[in-house]
Order: sequence, then C-alpha cells, then structure tokens
Amino acid sequence: MTTSANIREFLEEKVDIYNQPRFIDTDPISVPHRFAIKEDVEVSGFLTSVISWGKRDMIIRNALKIMELMGNRPYEFVMNHKDSHLEKFNGFVHRTFSGRDLKYFIRALKNIYLNYGGLEEVFSRYSTEYSTQTAIHQFRKIFFTLDHPLSVTRHIPDPAKKSAAKRINMYLRWMVRNDNRGVDFGLWKSISPSILSCPLDVHSGNISRKLGLIRRKQNDAAAVAELDKVLRGFDREDPVKYDFALFGLGAVEKFDAGG
Repeated sequence: MTTSANIREFLEEKVDIYNQPRFIDTDPISVPHRFAIKEDVEVSGFLTSVISWGKRDMIIRNALKIMELMGNRPYEFVMNHKDSHLEKFNGFVHRTFSGRDLKYFIRALKNIYLNYGGLEEVFSRYSTEYSTQTAIHQFRKIFFTLDHPLSVTRHIPDPAKKSAAKRINMYLRWMVRNDNRGVDFGLWKSISPSILSCPLDVHSGNISRKLGLIRRKQNDAAAVAELDKVLRGFDREDPVKYDFALFGLGAVEKFDAGG
C-alpha cells in the first residue's frame, strides 16, 4: 500500500465487508434499528450515540434500558413527559453519564422539538456547504440553553473547542447516509452525505496514521479536518463510508495493534 490508489482500493474492500446488516446486532446502531417512526429513530439514536463509549455490549444494554424506561416510545415520552416521570431515571448510570444527565437530555430534546423544529432542522440549519462541524457547535449551544448542571455539558463535545466530536459525527452518519445497504438510515434528506465527517477515536485514529491518511498525533478537530480532506478525495459524495473500514480494521481485525 504505497500509493493513494492502493489505500483507497484497500479501504473500499473493507467497506464492502463491514457495511453489512449482519454486523448491526453487535453495534449500538442496533438500538435505533428497533424503531420505525422517524422521530423514534432520531431520539433513540441520539441517546444511544451519547453513551457510545466503552464496551459495545454495555452500550447496547444501557441504551436499551433507557428505551425501556421510556416505554419503548422515546419520542412520545420526550414530548409528553412530566417532571415526575423523570424520577425513574435517578438510578441510571453509564460510566460518567448519570440519571441527572439523562433527565436533562430529555428536557433538552423536548425543547428542541417544540421550539427549534427538531433535531434534523437544527443540524440542517447550521450546516455549511462543506461541513457539519459548525452545526454541531450551534446544536450544542441550543441544547444547553435550559438551566443545567455544568457537568452535563461534557457529554456533547464542541468542535470549536478542538474536540473530534466522535459520537455526534457517528450519529450524523447514522441519520444522513443512505446507500441502500440497510445499515445507516438516511432519514435526513436535508443534509448531504458529502459534508459529513468521519467519527475519529483511538482506533480509527491509529489506523488512519498507520495507513498514512493523517499525520496529526492528537485525535482532535484538526485531525478530523485532515482526515476529511483525504477521504473526500477518495469519494467526494460519500466520504464517511470509510468509517466502516476504519471500524472493522480496528475493532474486528485489530489492525492498529499490528494486525
């Protein structure tokens, strides 16, 4: 793999292997796949993406617990809940994401649907011709307009503060991409897949460096921008499809560990 063309061909092969429905059950995306109504997919996908760090089986288990506490009608619960209904979340915990955090997230989601036109509208309104990163920044500002404990803000990262915003970029991939493979949902038609950014974490960052896709050592917003440039050169219309390749190489093949 000494040339860009060879690397692209290698990644295309891995995309074809891992962008398959058979991997859904072991991935957090399996949680929103349990729903059919757009808003249920949006809400369940968002809450699942927010807690998507750590072991995947624990992520899925805790995301399903959230859905169960919401009566498996996440959008309806968000829109119709009363404060007393939120008490059931007091005992919830996923790593540093607490029941108090979850209660705020539900209130904030209601505010976005009631006053800002919903999740898609916010991200679409603030996306630029070339990027969704400004939209993530603006979404975060809107999301935390209600009174909130300071600690809850750590659960939505900000690209404007140099964060790679891995989980939100992953969520946007879920909502926007639609290649008829049956994995990503393609529910948000108002945002082009061409402006999405690849979710960047320790594994995908290490793999990207090993393949010579990026040089930056930190997994931050600058590294995301560097990776964006390369992947958009490989496929201008659908650059984040390569997330499947980077994920498969890291999580399945352990390529970043010498595989």
